[in-house]
Amino acid sequence: MAYAEHGSDHAPQTFITKYVWSQDHKVIAVQYACTAILVGLVGVALSNLMRLQIGFPGQFEFINAERYYQFVTMHGMIMVIYLLTALFLGGFGNYLIPLMVGARDMVFPYMNMLSFWVYLVSVIVLLASFFAPGGPTGAGWTLYPPQAILPGTPGHDWGIILMLVSLLIFIVATTMGGLNYVTTVLQARCEGMTLMRMPLSVWGIFTATVLALLAFPALFVSGVMMLLDKTLQTSFFMPAIVSLGQVTNYRGGSPLLFQHLFWFFGHPEVYIVALPAFGIVSDLISVHSRKAIFGYRMMVWAIVVIGGLSFVVWAHHMFVSGMNPWFGFFFATSTLIIAVPTAIKVYNWVLTLWRGDIHLSVPMLFTLAFILTFLSGGLTGLFLGNVSVDIPLSGTYFVVAHFHMVMGVAPLLVVFGAIYHWFPKITGRMLDDRIGKTHFWVTFVGTYLIYFPMHYLGVLGMPRRYYNFDNYQFIPQSAHQLNVFITVVALVVGAAQLLFVFNLVWSTFRGRAAGSNPWRAASLEWFTPETPPKHNNWGPHLPVVHRWAYAYSVPGAKEDFIAQNAPLEDGGMEPEPYESPKEVPA
Repeated sequence: MAYAEHGSDHAPQTFITKYVWSQDHKVIAVQYACTAILVGLVGVALSNLMRLQIGFPGQFEFINAERYYQFVTMHGMIMVIYLLTALFLGGFGNYLIPLMVGARDMVFPYMNMLSFWVYLVSVIVLLASFFAPGGPTGAGWTLYPPQAILPGTPGHDWGIILMLVSLLIFIVATTMGGLNYVTTVLQARCEGMTLMRMPLSVWGIFTATVLALLAFPALFVSGVMMLLDKTLQTSFFMPAIVSLGQVTNYRGGSPLLFQHLFWFFGHPEVYIVALPAFGIVSDLISVHSRKAIFGYRMMVWAIVVIGGLSFVVWAHHMFVSGMNPWFGFFFATSTLIIAVPTAIKVYNWVLTLWRGDIHLSVPMLFTLAFILTFLSGGLTGLFLGNVSVDIPLSGTYFVVAHFHMVMGVAPLLVVFGAIYHWFPKITGRMLDDRIGKTHFWVTFVGTYLIYFPMHYLGVLGMPRRYYNFDNYQFIPQSAHQLNVFITVVALVVGAAQLLFVFNLVWSTFRGRAAGSNPWRAASLEWFTPETPPKHNNWGPHLPVVHRWAYAYSVPGAKEDFIAQNAPLEDGGMEPEPYESPKEVPA
């Protein structure tokens, strides 16, 4: 940890080096977050265009079948990769890790700066496909060959090439950032900040980063191989095939190999997003219920175990691919097993709330909404984890509803809660509370009105990925009416996100002053000498940590929280292993 005690040599001298080519982790985090939010708004707009076609088919002439599938593909890839992954790792990871572990900055600040600019290039390449001949790819966000690169699929030339190149560039950015996060956590913690004193937010981001470093190479090699199949006519994934009446030059490739490589990345990707969300939720619950997190060590091990198990469940996305029943049995079983540590986390969140002094602040509202959403979305996952149930439901809107509840709505609720929570630290100002609560209720209630009915549509057998549902006799009129309702609500929820953007911009300049610790939190990031923190974070001397980050409502303490760097005699030490938090000495 010797690095951490010395100031780094990248202090900004000009506006350019402070705000553009910045090597300060805090500025880089804001750059990541702003870019991710902007591209995320593009993803939301695409989803609303898709809903217009589904709710009012044929009413908007510019949404033809080709564009619909392009919107579907770009929406899925933007939201999963370029918004959520970038925001949790590049945004929250960059901002929180050095402050929470008592470091001056990331260990490799120059590489940290490069990681953002490489990420920005990946976003530009992705969005450039909208202006390429043929438009962006319409192969679906999973990009399955052979149809992804054959004529007849929208964007089968420049669209798919730009998509694959963008993904490869993104993985380079993620790798540079990930190496920074892992090294900083392991090497740059301040004195007293043991691994078992780190906030759960850091544990979640750290474990997710390890998953990303291990899982993204599978996507990288599959992207390179598909790019070669497209440009050089190799046959990694392309079998002998006739396309539009013409015999192609492809021979002997395996489309199934791509599916295995994609989902070997794809399911850890769920937890690359979920684990930081789990950690952040744990911290927000503790702060806003004024109570130590229940079972801290159990929560840490649950994060680690979930990360490990995420690599042995990927093929439950492939039950309809014709796998051997014994493999289906294995992956169905492993899917149920990974639910155990996940359920432990939910139990511990509820037990933390039990008899706590719950403050229904805007961050807490989003946190509670996440628990309900993740629980309900996870329960529908138990259906899809069962082979015999998954096969008839796999191609229906049931999967769309489940996936969006778990992988879309739930992590976005955490993103909003975290931004409302740490915005005062970033800017020194509070977000507007009334706008925040309006944004919360419209988003929370609206998303349930969108995705709960989709489960019903899925059980009816309404297929996903269809451009138009007219003249299908097995789809009742009530389903069409329900689609109109879902579309209207989706448009309202999409518009409500502009409230959030307005709140961010307005409060940055006009919000009321927050003070140094408006939430009366105990974790280290709230105790920097200045708010917002200056370059190098801590002034001439690094903090010394004496306890965990969850010393709330300690009997005999002067206040209802004790800072991690408060003197040792203030008490509030973390429980020893197997000791209940209520036994913490004052």
